[in-house]
Amino acid sequence: MAKKSETPTKFLVRWIITAIAVSFAITLIPCITFNSDNSLMANIFIISMFLALINVTIKPVLKALSLPVTILTLGLFALVLNTAMLYLAAWCATSFFGVGAAITDFGSAFVASILISVATWFINTITAFD
Repeated sequence: MAKKSETPTKFLVRWIITAIAVSFAITLIPCITFNSDNSLMANIFIISMFLALINVTIKPVLKALSLPVTILTLGLFALVLNTAMLYLAAWCATSFFGVGAAITDFGSAFVASILISVATWFINTITAFD
Protein backbone atom coordinates (compact mmCIF):
# COMPACT_ATOMS: atom_id res chain seq x y z
CA MET A 1 0.00 0.00 0.00
CA ALA A 2 1.41 3.39 -0.97
CA LYS A 3 2.00 6.00 1.70
CA LYS A 4 -0.31 9.00 1.56
CA SER A 5 1.20 12.39 0.81
CA GLU A 6 1.59 15.05 3.44
CA THR A 7 -1.35 17.46 3.26
CA PRO A 8 -1.27 20.92 4.86
CA THR A 9 -3.81 19.83 7.48
CA LYS A 10 -1.77 16.76 8.30
CA PHE A 11 1.37 18.87 8.63
CA LEU A 12 -0.44 21.34 10.92
CA VAL A 13 -1.54 18.49 13.19
CA ARG A 14 2.00 17.06 13.13
CA TRP A 15 3.35 20.52 14.05
CA ILE A 16 0.97 20.85 17.02
CA ILE A 17 1.79 17.34 18.24
CA THR A 18 5.51 18.10 17.95
CA ALA A 19 5.03 21.38 19.84
CA ILE A 20 3.31 19.52 22.69
CA ALA A 21 6.11 16.95 22.76
CA VAL A 22 8.86 19.62 22.69
CA SER A 23 7.23 21.61 25.51
CA PHE A 24 6.95 18.38 27.52
CA ALA A 25 10.64 17.61 26.98
CA ILE A 26 11.77 21.16 27.75
CA THR A 27 9.73 21.13 30.95
CA LEU A 28 11.30 17.89 32.18
CA ILE A 29 14.83 18.48 30.89
CA PRO A 30 15.77 22.15 30.46
CA CYS A 31 18.42 21.43 27.83
CA ILE A 32 17.17 23.98 25.31
CA THR A 33 17.51 27.62 26.32
CA PHE A 34 16.26 30.60 24.38
CA ASN A 35 18.02 33.97 24.14
CA SER A 36 15.36 36.04 22.43
CA ASP A 37 12.62 38.51 23.25
CA ASN A 38 9.88 36.14 22.08
CA SER A 39 7.67 34.30 24.54
CA LEU A 40 8.56 30.74 25.47
CA MET A 41 5.55 29.35 23.58
CA ALA A 42 6.46 31.28 20.42
CA ASN A 43 9.99 29.86 20.61
CA ILE A 44 8.64 26.34 21.16
CA PHE A 45 6.32 26.67 18.17
CA ILE A 46 9.14 27.91 15.95
CA ILE A 47 11.53 25.10 16.91
CA SER A 48 8.65 22.61 16.60
CA MET A 49 7.88 23.85 13.11
CA PHE A 50 11.44 23.15 12.03
CA LEU A 51 11.47 19.78 13.81
CA ALA A 52 8.25 18.76 12.05
CA LEU A 53 9.61 19.96 8.68
CA ILE A 54 12.86 18.07 9.22
CA ASN A 55 11.01 14.91 10.30
CA VAL A 56 8.93 15.01 7.12
CA THR A 57 11.66 15.90 4.63
CA ILE A 58 15.24 15.23 5.72
CA LYS A 59 14.88 12.48 8.31
CA PRO A 60 13.52 9.76 5.97
CA VAL A 61 16.50 10.25 3.65
CA LEU A 62 18.98 10.12 6.53
CA LYS A 63 17.28 7.03 7.96
CA ALA A 64 17.66 5.26 4.64
CA LEU A 65 21.30 6.30 4.28
CA SER A 66 22.16 5.30 7.85
CA LEU A 67 20.38 1.94 7.73
CA PRO A 68 23.60 -0.15 7.73
CA VAL A 69 24.94 1.69 10.80
CA THR A 70 21.56 1.40 12.51
CA ILE A 71 21.54 -2.36 11.92
CA LEU A 72 25.12 -2.72 13.21
CA THR A 73 24.27 -0.80 16.40
CA LEU A 74 21.00 -2.70 16.87
CA GLY A 75 18.93 0.43 16.41
CA LEU A 76 20.81 2.71 18.78
CA PHE A 77 22.03 4.94 15.96
CA ALA A 78 18.41 5.94 15.33
CA LEU A 79 18.48 7.69 18.71
CA VAL A 80 21.63 9.57 17.71
CA LEU A 81 19.90 10.54 14.45
CA ASN A 82 16.94 11.93 16.44
CA THR A 83 19.35 13.98 18.54
CA ALA A 84 21.02 15.32 15.41
CA MET A 85 17.60 16.34 14.06
CA LEU A 86 16.94 18.24 17.30
CA TYR A 87 20.27 20.07 16.93
CA LEU A 88 19.42 20.86 13.30
CA ALA A 89 15.99 22.22 14.26
CA ALA A 90 17.55 24.44 16.96
CA TRP A 91 20.12 25.73 14.46
CA CYS A 92 17.45 26.46 11.83
CA ALA A 93 15.24 28.25 14.37
CA THR A 94 18.18 30.42 15.41
CA SER A 95 19.39 31.09 11.87
CA PHE A 96 16.06 31.88 10.23
CA PHE A 97 13.99 33.41 13.04
CA GLY A 98 16.61 34.56 15.53
CA VAL A 99 15.11 32.43 18.28
CA GLY A 100 18.49 32.00 19.95
CA ALA A 101 17.93 28.35 20.75
CA ALA A 102 20.95 26.81 22.45
CA ILE A 103 21.28 23.16 23.43
CA THR A 104 23.42 22.81 26.55
CA ASP A 105 25.04 19.41 25.97
CA PHE A 106 24.69 16.23 23.94
CA GLY A 107 23.54 14.04 26.84
CA SER A 108 20.56 16.17 27.77
CA ALA A 109 19.69 16.65 24.08
CA PHE A 110 19.85 12.86 23.68
CA VAL A 111 17.41 12.35 26.56
CA ALA A 112 15.19 15.19 25.29
CA SER A 113 15.05 13.63 21.82
CA ILE A 114 14.00 10.32 23.37
CA LEU A 115 11.28 12.12 25.36
CA ILE A 116 10.09 13.95 22.25
CA SER A 117 9.93 10.68 20.31
CA VAL A 118 8.02 8.89 23.07
CA ALA A 119 5.64 11.81 23.62
CA THR A 120 4.97 12.14 19.89
CA TRP A 121 4.34 8.40 19.60
CA PHE A 122 2.02 8.49 22.63
CA ILE A 123 0.00 11.46 21.34
CA ASN A 124 -0.22 9.90 17.86
CA THR A 125 -1.47 6.66 19.43
CA ILE A 126 -4.11 8.38 21.54
CA THR A 127 -5.36 10.56 18.69
CA ALA A 128 -5.07 7.75 16.11
CA PHE A 129 -3.05 10.07 13.89
CA ASP A 130 -0.80 8.43 11.26
